[in-house]
Amino acid sequence: MDLKKFRIGIARLAKEKNIPEQKVLEIVETAMASAYKKDYGKKGQKIIAKLDFNSNKLLFWQVKQVVDKNMILSEEELSELAEKESGQEIEGDRKIRFSPERHIMIEDAKEIEPEIKVDEDLKILLETHEDYGRIAAQTAKQVLLQKMKESERELVFEEYKKKENEIISGTVQRVGARDIFFDIGKVLGILKKEEQIPGEFYKIGQRFKLYVLKVENTVKGPMIFLSRAFPKFISKLFELEVPEIAGGEVEIVSIAREPGSRTKIAVKSNSEEIDPIGSAVGQRGARVSAVINELGGEKIDIIKYSDQPEVFIGNALSPTKVLEVQTKERNQAVCIVPEDQLSLAIGKDGQNVRLAAKLTGWKIDVRSIDEIEQEKKSELEQEKKQEKPKEKKEKKVEKVKKPRKKKKE
Repeated sequence: MDLKKFRIGIARLAKEKNIPEQKVLEIVETAMASAYKKDYGKKGQKIIAKLDFNSNKLLFWQVKQVVDKNMILSEEELSELAEKESGQEIEGDRKIRFSPERHIMIEDAKEIEPEIKVDEDLKILLETHEDYGRIAAQTAKQVLLQKMKESERELVFEEYKKKENEIISGTVQRVGARDIFFDIGKVLGILKKEEQIPGEFYKIGQRFKLYVLKVENTVKGPMIFLSRAFPKFISKLFELEVPEIAGGEVEIVSIAREPGSRTKIAVKSNSEEIDPIGSAVGQRGARVSAVINELGGEKIDIIKYSDQPEVFIGNALSPTKVLEVQTKERNQAVCIVPEDQLSLAIGKDGQNVRLAAKLTGWKIDVRSIDEIEQEKKSELEQEKKQEKPKEKKEKKVEKVKKPRKKKKE
């Protein structure tokens, strides 16, 4: 066998499949070992092959585990095991059924390799054969193809596993009843219905930015789950557009999002010289506009973060001008706003105050200043009533009825 030509074929195959050459070599050796065992081996044997390019030889070994008496099940234990479920351990000890094809006693192993120890593998060189039957060749081919597929899947899984929680680009390949399938390179990514932006339409051939939500290794191959609705998708988009955020000078502290409608992000600066809101918005709003366009027009409020809850809550209700924030126990806050800004503070269907609550982690009750003043007035009136002394009840004076005069007859 001319192994030099064989090596060129392995290198070509590795390049075509984008698999490391060493990995392809291991797969080929596994396939050759399977072919050898099919024609010349016995049931239960473990055979390995090695392509030695220096000596231009294909070598085969039988591998046996070195054992001692303490590792082998006795006849009594074997009888006990036969009564129980197959493979069950005896008294918590991990013991084996001795097989001359898979095991070798330590005494016999030392005659072949004096330095070997118990539980190590002993390799016994086998006679090399170059003639293989049709079934053996077919077995080798099947093993080769199967191992190559497994290796390709493993490499794809590892590649995309590293991209979890990152943004990638993909092209719409297929639009299902609920799910959208994207071509993201070496594999298809799945955008589930719940991870889509409500109201967004997808056409075959369209290109989108996508957030890699999670990567799972399944029997059918790696599954890449994508998202455009996940809140962290927003922060990753800002990282692409804002160098200060990507570099860590500006930090996105929290995000509250209702996909397709509105998002609030809280930012803070880790440098006194940098304005966090100005950095995120960009010159003439260029940076935030790029993010908004990617999201199909979703509104974005950029809020300045503060360690003081009252200030942070007041900022979170932007664009409302908050007059006062009163914090209470159990993360509850009352925000007082002008009467003409009450509806703005609450927002359509309560969206603005709802997002502010998610952003800050506080339960927020929005009240107008007129309501507060009216409540105070009512409380004062109630207190005055309680302070007045109780009036004494007047005694009722009963009128004495005068006797009627009798009429003269």
